[in-house]
Amino acid sequence: MTADAPATPIPSKLSPRRRLLRIAVVVAIFYAAWCTAMYFYQDQLLFPANMAPPPLPLGYQGKTTIEFKLDLPTGGSVLAWFLPAPGVSPDSPAPVVVFFHGNAEIIDHQHEMVEGYHRLGCSILLPEYRGYGRAAGKPSEDAIVADSVYFYDELLKRPEVDGNRIAIHGRSLGGGPAAQLAARRTPRALILESTFSSVADMAALYYCPSFLARNPFHTDRVLQSLDVPVLIFHGTEDDLIPVAHGRRLRDLARRGKYVEYNCRHNDFPGDGSAAAYWNEIDAFLRRSGVIEASAP
Repeated sequence: MTADAPATPIPSKLSPRRRLLRIAVVVAIFYAAWCTAMYFYQDQLLFPANMAPPPLPLGYQGKTTIEFKLDLPTGGSVLAWFLPAPGVSPDSPAPVVVFFHGNAEIIDHQHEMVEGYHRLGCSILLPEYRGYGRAAGKPSEDAIVADSVYFYDELLKRPEVDGNRIAIHGRSLGGGPAAQLAARRTPRALILESTFSSVADMAALYYCPSFLARNPFHTDRVLQSLDVPVLIFHGTEDDLIPVAHGRRLRDLARRGKYVEYNCRHNDFPGDGSAAAYWNEIDAFLRRSGVIEASAP
């Protein structure tokens, strides 16, 4: 005779409350893993220097380019390029626009901004971010802002610069350092283009709490106290930084003007809007006293 096989135990049925608890635990574990991954991966999202085009061998051919350099204690240097407008000299100083580019760009490829501001009679300063293009180091909010303050102060030493007529312009990621520089070195005017209210607010797009942002770039807090004219641009169909960010900055700016174009992020300001875009900048800089007002 063979022994009877032991009876298979019948699993007890989980109560609805215990099932919900088990599901909640699993979701919490996955969410914690997601937030952990985003915490360590966020620098690659915010500063994708590997996606930027390579430097141009000769930079801005045919343009006078003055290089500012800042040596880093870790080795190498970070740089900024100052391109005076045509006809500018120590005897005839001109206004300057400090322009901060987006997160997948470098200073070598800002031809449209250089030409546009030169047409308006403005010189332009292009600070590079650490780890981008020819610059050494690792990008971070603290490092980029500290470098920009240094380059701004060096700019003021140039005899061909009218230090009372300096504007700051930031595009996309560049709006973050542009606002932070404006908070530390008050310009005559500030232009924010297709930028975020803060990186901390952008965390919500990735379903993460704002306190995980290591480089929060709180432009929203700057605008609440900054008492200079601010021009804010945004695309209504922006697919990287939602238009709600531009509208929030509009609501926070003490002396702001807000302009929307029917476009996405990377095609800003959209087909057929380039002339209107530069006309807005021209008029804004004249109202702000950066460019001398036209004779009536």
